[in-house]
Amino acid sequence: MATQDGTQVTMQTDAKPEQEEEDAPLGETTEKGDSESASDAGNAAGNAATQDSSGISNGDDNAEDEGEMVDLKIIWNKIKYDLRIPLDSTGAKLKERIHSLTGLPPAMQKVMYKGLVPEDKTLREMKVTSGAKIMVVGSTINDVLAVSTPKEVMQQEVKAEENKKEPLCRQKQHRKVLDKGKPDDVMPAIKGTKERLPTVPLSGMYNKSGGKVRLTFKLEQDQLWIGTKERTEKVPMGSIKNVVSEPIEEHEDYHMMAFQLGPTEASQYWVYWVPTQFVDAIKDTVLGKWQYF
Repeated sequence: MATQDGTQVTMQTDAKPEQEEEDAPLGETTEKGDSESASDAGNAAGNAATQDSSGISNGDDNAEDEGEMVDLKIIWNKIKYDLRIPLDSTGAKLKERIHSLTGLPPAMQKVMYKGLVPEDKTLREMKVTSGAKIMVVGSTINDVLAVSTPKEVMQQEVKAEENKKEPLCRQKQHRKVLDKGKPDDVMPAIKGTKERLPTVPLSGMYNKSGGKVRLTFKLEQDQLWIGTKERTEKVPMGSIKNVVSEPIEEHEDYHMMAFQLGPTEASQYWVYWVPTQFVDAIKDTVLGKWQYF
């Protein structure tokens, strides 16, 4: 640029970069901003994912329990289950995890590790270590319903099964007792009648070993007393699963009778030469149908 006196003056400016930036297309500036924002968002998501992954604890909600886990063997109904659980879990939490494994409701569980596991104590307090065996006892609701079949139904099923077999009094195991003949001191029988239980014990009968046996019905205690020369066994009537009887051939005024004291027929207690007039009263009393005349 020339002045009036002819001197040449050169002027410089530093505003060019700003001008270039200002003159840059709008789309390029926006792209650059969006790219930087996306990069920042990606980094944030990666950090969040890293934080989330550090909290995984094999299904447990507490991230701080990682590193404090124990591996247990849960044994229920002869089946073994593997369970990984935080060491600071309480007995109640353990029951919940067992429920998820077995389907056994916590309220129906008895969990044992060196004794009954308390619900309010932690596994750490109980000194449970990895590899420990936890025993569980209990029945599911379906199991309870399955064993709660009315005794009358069970009796009908057993009776139907017996009809398919030869008469009981012909079976070898019973013949050895029946062949001894009717006991001399057995109570008189009245065929074709039904009577209530006598106030005195039913006596003079034989048991499976051929020894003398008497039956005493303690209604006020809900017990059946089975007495022999050696001892008297007091059996709760509610524990007797079934009662089976059959007339003795050629002596139909007397029956042979079995009281099922356990879950299978192997637990039957046999009594021979029971007067027929008392058979129905015995069954009704033992199976829950008390009759008062």
